[in-house]
Amino acid sequence: MTSSDRPLLNRRLAEFGTTVFAEMSALALRTGAINLGQGFPDTDGPEEVREAAVRALRDGRGNQYPPGPGIPELRTAIAAHQQRRYGLSVDPDTEVLVTAGATEAIAASLLALVEPGDEVIALEPYYDSYAACIAMAGGTRVPVTLRPGEGRFRLDLDELRDAVTDRTRLLLINTPHNPTGTVLTREELASIAELAVERDLLVVTDEVYEHLVFDGAEHIPLASFPGMRDRTVTISSAGKTFSFTGWKVGWITASPELVTAVRSAKQYLTYVSAGPFQYAVAEALALPESYFTGFRADMLAKRDVLAEGLEKAGLTVYRPSGTYFITADIRPLGETDGIAFCRALPERAGVVAIPTAVFYDHREMGAPFVRFAFCKRRQVLEEAAARLKSAGTR
Repeated sequence: MTSSDRPLLNRRLAEFGTTVFAEMSALALRTGAINLGQGFPDTDGPEEVREAAVRALRDGRGNQYPPGPGIPELRTAIAAHQQRRYGLSVDPDTEVLVTAGATEAIAASLLALVEPGDEVIALEPYYDSYAACIAMAGGTRVPVTLRPGEGRFRLDLDELRDAVTDRTRLLLINTPHNPTGTVLTREELASIAELAVERDLLVVTDEVYEHLVFDGAEHIPLASFPGMRDRTVTISSAGKTFSFTGWKVGWITASPELVTAVRSAKQYLTYVSAGPFQYAVAEALALPESYFTGFRADMLAKRDVLAEGLEKAGLTVYRPSGTYFITADIRPLGETDGIAFCRALPERAGVVAIPTAVFYDHREMGAPFVRFAFCKRRQVLEEAAARLKSAGTR
């Protein structure tokens, strides 16, 4: 402790200790449990994409600092992807910025666009880095809670509108939504767009699960709605789509003015990253549609394996319309505390999950919910389901 007894950690980060992912992963290692907590695949993505990275390394492409905005090949591929899939015209030279994963993109966007005293509205439960990044920017987070109903977690548009004040600077929207698996509908997105235009708000949208939508759900970028092109920072990444999460290649697309602002913050975070991997991701984005269709179908099958297993184990399951996470309600088991449940689960059943309460400001709202990741091999999911059932959870 210093002579002034001032804490070493910046007070803005005082509420953020070791992440729940680290705690649960350590539990998995100690107990030998199946880790369905942290959201990373247990198999690599396409061999041709991995070989593209090897080829770049051997050819000396990206082994030194790549250009600050990202290599031209990747920026061009990102622009082509946005045009091909969504009809969004993006200038690869002025409207694309490559980042160290979506996590850096979120951090740089909030550090660039939020000042102390600004309010940032985020959909609760939310990915844990959102709260930390808002805090680092000096902003005030204002949660709007997604609530379960009719088999999905739903956004109350009236509650969202009521949360906007004269201090609101930015809406932080995540769809497909981690951890609930909700995919915002066209009507919901249109209402968000109307609100942003009416109140002159900036919007940052986290769309990393854009290629993982199921059951007829449709991913629609918020930037495609009227009035949103020049006020939206759209974030995505390669990690979730191509199962190379360790490469940490993300990006933003936005107007030149917004890209310039975000880059001003980003250049003092990592400066640049993932040189050779950028070349590989450029090739990955150009894969035929059959890859994306097959990837989605594989994840859908895995979702159903785990969902059925959780239901047989006695939990109430909210089958996600997107992402690779399932939220389950533990109350049918006579449990109400998801944190205690998840801490006991590795010893009790040999499975690790994440308590959803850690993604809430209103902890009581998330207390009975638990998140499981299904981005694992089918046999792993089947074994996890069998362990849960045999552990007497039902």
